[in-house]
Amino acid sequence: MNKPKMASEKGVPSNSSLLMLLDQIERMNGEAMLRDAELARHVTAKILHLIQTQEKSGREIMSKGSGMEVILASLENCRDVQTTLNILYILTELLSVGRGHRVEVFISKGGTGILFQILISASKESPPSVELMLQLHSLLAKVGPKDRRFGVKARLSGALNVTVNLIKQNLQNTKLLLPCLHVLRVYSSNLVNAMSLGKIEGVELMFKIIGPYSKKNTSLLKVALDALGALLKSKTNARRAVDGGYVAVLLALYQDWHRNDTRCRHILIRKGLLVCLRNVTNIKLGRKAFIDADGMRILLNSSTECLPVRTLDPLVNTSSLIMRKCFPKNRLPLPTIKSAFHFQLPHIPAGGPVAQLYSHPPGVDDVVDDSDDNEEAEADTDTENDEDEKDNCMLNDDIETDLNKLYPKRSLCRPFEDLKVYERFFLELSEDFQGYTLKGPKSTNSMPSSASPSSLSASARSPRPVTVPSAQTQPPNDIPIPSSQEDRSSTKGHGTQPSSSALTSTPSPPLTPLDLDNIHLSKGKKEEASSPSDGDRVIEKELVSPFECVSLEEKEDLNADASERVRQEGSPINATRHIQSPLLLGGIPTLRVGSGGSNLGSDCGSEGADEEGGEGAVLEVPDTARLLPLHNPDLYVEMVKETCSVPQYAEVAYPDYFGHVAPTFKEPLLERLYGVQRSKIFQDIERLIHPNDILDKVVYDLDIPNCPLVKDEGESLKFNSQFESGNLRKAIRVRKYEYDLVLNADINSNHYHQWFYFEVSGMRVGVTYRFNIINCEKSNSQFNYGMQVLMYSVQEAISGRPCWVRTGTDICYYKNYFARSSIAAGGQKGKSYYTLTFSTSFSHKDDVCYFAYHYPYTFSTLKMHLSKLEDLRTPQIYLRQDVLCETLGGNHCPLLTITAMPESKSSNHIYQFRNRPLIFLSARVHPGETNASWVMKGTLEFLMGTSTLAASLREAYIFKIVPMLNPDGVINGNHRCSLSGEDLNRQWQSPNPELHPTIYHTKSLLQYLAHIQRAPLVFCDYHGHSRKKNVFMYGCSLKETVWQSNISATSSDLQEDLGYRSLPKILSEIAPAFSMASSSFVVERSKESTARVVVWREIGVQRSYTMESTLCGCDQGKYKGYQIGTRELEEMGAQFCVALLRLKRLIGFRNHQHGWDLDNDVITIPAKTVSSPTTYVMEEDEPSFLEAIDYSAESNDEDAEPENELADEAQENLDQLSD
Repeated sequence: MNKPKMASEKGVPSNSSLLMLLDQIERMNGEAMLRDAELARHVTAKILHLIQTQEKSGREIMSKGSGMEVILASLENCRDVQTTLNILYILTELLSVGRGHRVEVFISKGGTGILFQILISASKESPPSVELMLQLHSLLAKVGPKDRRFGVKARLSGALNVTVNLIKQNLQNTKLLLPCLHVLRVYSSNLVNAMSLGKIEGVELMFKIIGPYSKKNTSLLKVALDALGALLKSKTNARRAVDGGYVAVLLALYQDWHRNDTRCRHILIRKGLLVCLRNVTNIKLGRKAFIDADGMRILLNSSTECLPVRTLDPLVNTSSLIMRKCFPKNRLPLPTIKSAFHFQLPHIPAGGPVAQLYSHPPGVDDVVDDSDDNEEAEADTDTENDEDEKDNCMLNDDIETDLNKLYPKRSLCRPFEDLKVYERFFLELSEDFQGYTLKGPKSTNSMPSSASPSSLSASARSPRPVTVPSAQTQPPNDIPIPSSQEDRSSTKGHGTQPSSSALTSTPSPPLTPLDLDNIHLSKGKKEEASSPSDGDRVIEKELVSPFECVSLEEKEDLNADASERVRQEGSPINATRHIQSPLLLGGIPTLRVGSGGSNLGSDCGSEGADEEGGEGAVLEVPDTARLLPLHNPDLYVEMVKETCSVPQYAEVAYPDYFGHVAPTFKEPLLERLYGVQRSKIFQDIERLIHPNDILDKVVYDLDIPNCPLVKDEGESLKFNSQFESGNLRKAIRVRKYEYDLVLNADINSNHYHQWFYFEVSGMRVGVTYRFNIINCEKSNSQFNYGMQVLMYSVQEAISGRPCWVRTGTDICYYKNYFARSSIAAGGQKGKSYYTLTFSTSFSHKDDVCYFAYHYPYTFSTLKMHLSKLEDLRTPQIYLRQDVLCETLGGNHCPLLTITAMPESKSSNHIYQFRNRPLIFLSARVHPGETNASWVMKGTLEFLMGTSTLAASLREAYIFKIVPMLNPDGVINGNHRCSLSGEDLNRQWQSPNPELHPTIYHTKSLLQYLAHIQRAPLVFCDYHGHSRKKNVFMYGCSLKETVWQSNISATSSDLQEDLGYRSLPKILSEIAPAFSMASSSFVVERSKESTARVVVWREIGVQRSYTMESTLCGCDQGKYKGYQIGTRELEEMGAQFCVALLRLKRLIGFRNHQHGWDLDNDVITIPAKTVSSPTTYVMEEDEPSFLEAIDYSAESNDEDAEPENELADEAQENLDQLSD
């Protein structure tokens, strides 16, 4: 019968015979129906016949408003079994047609309650009519899923007992049993009903129905398993099943069906058995019973056999989830989850995170929680490689809804007298330049004396002995060794020159440095309108000029007599300089030469430096200065000596010493192989099943104070992380070529594990090693979407390729079996750590390699770069370096001022100089976001460049730059915090001058500017983003926040200049990596204390931004499909500068046009359109990850999981929300 549309039910003639029969039966209701039962049977039979034979009859009943009411009233008043059956047949026919609307009408008229009344009445008959029970349960099974109060109605009417008793009495009556089980399944969806059914032996009853493999009654068995699975969601019923020994029964049945269902025709039955196991293992007793019944081995073996068949993925997924859930939760193999290092704060605020951290006695800070609360959520479908966007943005409860907080209001709480001390950082605002020669050469002191990085260090601080990298092998005898005096070259970046015999006497022309002056700006779009003036037209022409590719190749080859240089892509240099190693800095012998346990010597378990890294050893240092004008190894060592670290590092990592030359080739996103994560999870499960195969040997441990490198005579790799920005706490060899790695928590903290940077040596060539970082905390990662770790090979560097490269195969990121302490998880129980696993092989014997989360950029590197920036200064550049403050760790926080010198000393030029708009930039408040420093490097190099664009930019603005807001965190290898154990980007509202000095004084600078009516035109804080691609911005907008929150506001309340969108819009046009679609301008409650919001709200800066750069890569533009590198990051920093120049043109053009709002013209957005909705975010100001991952099997957790788990994750990371 065709299903009619509801529209066709209108206009049915009212004089039909069916309606006459309905009128007749309506008049018979009550006593008449009891007196004349035969007539009632006859009328109802005729109605049934008409409905069965005429399609329009059903529409006629539903079209008449009282048709369903008449039938239900007759059913309620009928006492005759046959008449009741006829009416039930009528209802069955009616409700079997349509798309659910008729069922909804039936429910709205009270039909469900009437059915339960008849069921109770019929159950009192002895014996009850089997046919009547069959029809009643068939109708209830059809209606139940649509009725939200079905379970409550069933419980209150007493229908639960009736159905259970009926099942008990008819276990062999398949025809009646099937609808009864359907109804029981609907009953059990209500948790209270499930508990009630368990008390009347509903669970035991289901186990009497399900049985071993059989080709008969498979539909019945499927429904019984669904009902049992629903019953076992109740923990009480799950305990009852465990006590009855039914876990072993379920495993035996699953084995039987798996073994016999060779053609995979009964996947739903096998899945039903697994769902029952999944639910019963939600309790601790169930997990123990599962382990005792050898469930891990059974499911692992069956899942392994199912892997080749993709249609069996639902079984593998559910099996994987059960095994992971039942895997015994372990605590991390650490004596304490607190950081291995401790820093004593000047004072510990009561109730703060550090006070809470140290209020717990030893041994209770990492307690494994065995409760049954907050169990892992399940996801039954495999969503691997499924990156469909799931937009839960509109459900964001974090959006600020208080209009009073959304209006930017300058809140200058500090009196101006307190802020006057900061006047010394703004000498350019009062400088008259009368004592300077503006056009003279650099040596004529055309600038106020600026503080070099050496002066940024404490003058009284004595340099520490620092171990620099040494050679692995002895040099050829014919290579002369420079004198020690040459080794100790000037700290101004001159470096040790190559010996005359190492190269020919003809000097090589210098290589072209990385040039950020010329950058791609148009992204293939139309050019900007020309500016009013002729001079501006020249600049504008440059603004839209095509990108000149930067080549790292030499412009001229070295003399052929020097050496035959092998040119290959990504290997731009082979010229090396030879220096004697080790360098005895400050006359103090080094404690350790080379790397941890490598052939370079060690103070821990090695024979000493005399064998291979001794006095006569020569290190071939690649001459990276030829391509990296801002890098000098000797100067870097001097900077390290002046850097204060909590562990008092005395070593220098090779990559930081040699430097990094960006490869000329692009590195594509790694394609994710199907099933890779599942295979890794199964390998973890094999550890439990075959414990004797696990070596479990500690090879590196920072908790051993004086000797972290554990002596090992075997073939173990050797690890080290005792250098600036290093982070690796422990390394455990678990299999021959597999290692578990544990990261160190941020100092004065017990969490924030994500950043890593460590050294590996002692490897074998051609062997694939697997590394598992087992205590990551974020619930998702771009490592699941093509991101790779970074590796730096010393052998490659010596061979002329000193660069970080993306590496690793079989990369995945998943929840593991190491339990997070509720103390470290904000009080939540049942949380787990996550594993980042990757495999790699090594190409060189006796190599020393480094692995990092992202391209490292240390504080000493910054100081070296700032020192080298001095060399780029021309007489036309105003550059001043100040010490903003001293950090908790005793390091100096640099503050830069960059602009153009005035054209002359005339009052007009001086006035123009002083009144240039200010741009305030900052970066690296989160130490683990190293990409922010590379973007800042690009910005600084562009500002100090010689191009017309750079000169115009300096003439347009005064730049105040704090390039590293958290030096202590960077130095000590933290991921997010400073030495105070707090996220500094959560302290902007009320920074403490002792605990948060860099934030306190940076905010004071901005408050001073606001007081003197010189608030910056733009404030931008550079950040990195770990779970999104591209580069994008977060800003602050009253209108867009109101639109997203749906709060009521009048148009007068929403007056706002759209200028905040102009800078991101410009970037979207000129920067290939920038994505306007990923940007957001919504203000959230959790961000009230971030730099972006505080500067917008309190300082009154409309264009206050966070610029986020991906750690992974891009999914749009010309970089689509590629991982991001330092070249692209530095380019982004330069493009930000050009966008500022365009912004200046726009603002000037707007003013020239007497108030024409060119910002709005450039934006061209329709009303109430938001480019990218802001979502409830976790950890790094990260909107909800938009690429679905199923962590239950292939990758489950963030967006593929049910809402309750999302809520748990949101609550778990509430204190970590940030820009």
